[in-house]
Amino acid sequence: MAQRLATEYVNAKLQLTHEEMANLVRMFEEQQLHLQVKVFENGNQEMVLEDVAGREEVKLAFERQQDRYVCQVSCRLVHPKLTNAMRKAVSAFRGDAVVNRIYANFTMIYRYVNGSVYQIVESTASGKRVVFQYRNTVMQLENLFRSRVVEREIGRVMDAINELLDLRNQTKDSAERAGIDGRLAELSKQLFVLEA
Repeated sequence: MAQRLATEYVNAKLQLTHEEMANLVRMFEEQQLHLQVKVFENGNQEMVLEDVAGREEVKLAFERQQDRYVCQVSCRLVHPKLTNAMRKAVSAFRGDAVVNRIYANFTMIYRYVNGSVYQIVESTASGKRVVFQYRNTVMQLENLFRSRVVEREIGRVMDAINELLDLRNQTKDSAERAGIDGRLAELSKQLFVLEA
C-alpha cells in the first residue's frame, strides 16, 4: 500500500454557527490534539491545532460574519492526527475543500462539497483520471421523467393534428376549413416548441 507523504488543503472553507464552533472545539479536544483558542474583541476567533509531539500545527482563523464564523484555510499537513482532524472537521461541519493527498508517484485530489466527497481524481505524470464522480440520481430520474412528459405531450399534439387533418379533408365548407387551418397553425407552433 502506498505511503502518503502529505495532505494539502486548498481553500478549505467552513461556515459555523456559535453552537457548531463549540462542537468543533469539543471534536478537536477528543482527537487528543493541543488546542489553543484566541477570541478577539471583534468576535473573530483563532484556533491553533498542534499534534501531541509539537511537530506540526495548523492555524484556523474564523472571521465573524453576522451569525456565522467563516474560516478559509490552505495548509499542508504531514502527521496523521492533524490530517484526520481536518478531514473530520470538513466532513462533520459540511465544509467545501479541495484536498490533495500526495503520494510518491501520484496525487489523489478530493473535492468536498457540503462535507461530502463530490469527486476524486488521480493525478500522475501521465495525466489525470476521474476515479469517482458524485451523480445525483434523483435529479437524473426527474429529468428522465420530464423528458417523457414532453414526449407524451408531443404525441398528444400530433394526434390532435391528425384529427384536424382528417376533419379538414372531410369538410366542404371554406369557413370551417379556415378555422381548422388556424387551429393547425397553432398546433404546429406548439409542436415546434415542444420538439426544441
